[in-house]
Amino acid sequence: MVKFYESSYTYDYSFPAVTLAYFLRYPNPYSTHVLSSDTISRSIDEATGQLHTTRIHRKSSRLPPAVLKLLPKSVLGNVSGGRSESYILETSTIDVKEGWMRTESKNLDWTGILSVVESQEFQRRVDSSEVGDGSGVGEGTTGVVTTVMFRSRLGDRLRARARKGDGEGEEEKKGFLASWSTNGIQRSIEAIASRKTENQLGKSKEGMTVVLERLRRGGLVGVLDGMRKDRESEGMWSKG
Repeated sequence: MVKFYESSYTYDYSFPAVTLAYFLRYPNPYSTHVLSSDTISRSIDEATGQLHTTRIHRKSSRLPPAVLKLLPKSVLGNVSGGRSESYILETSTIDVKEGWMRTESKNLDWTGILSVVESQEFQRRVDSSEVGDGSGVGEGTTGVVTTVMFRSRLGDRLRARARKGDGEGEEEKKGFLASWSTNGIQRSIEAIASRKTENQLGKSKEGMTVVLERLRRGGLVGVLDGMRKDRESEGMWSKG
């Protein structure tokens, strides 16, 4: 089962400012769940001039009580106190000349239960009548379209396990399958993920705005100083 979520937003900042803020957005006051961020690779395509970057983010999240109740322990695996850590793989491509950036983020853990793929496309919007201050921060605006795809494979796994008809924990599986239809399980998980994603996207916008304001007021030095203060307030945080 696949479900889509889409939203659009316009930042009142130039394309160079928004793309820079995107790579400097962690940590910020709205990203306390992000534990670390590391760059795996970065390269420039000599033919097109496009910048390609791959990063990995380590995040901590609290699983909704509904999920903990919905899934059997054999599926949940290692969860302590309702919290779990997961890794997010992020890839991005920037074309400075054409004025666009495309990103994709996807979870590397829990894929057997739910795969979440978030795609974003940033586009430069410039009003020819606007005159900037030379810093590039206040010239034009930047639009972004965010698309999130959810896919739950849990139903397929449960059906496969049910067909085996043997093995340890069979009574648990039978009772679980008797209480919930596979389609019902998938819909419930995806509905929970959709609500959580919508809330998280709101926080993501707020975090980006914080970084952009720091950039406007203090330039790169202001952003780095803000990041330092956020690291100190959030405790241990690493970046590569």
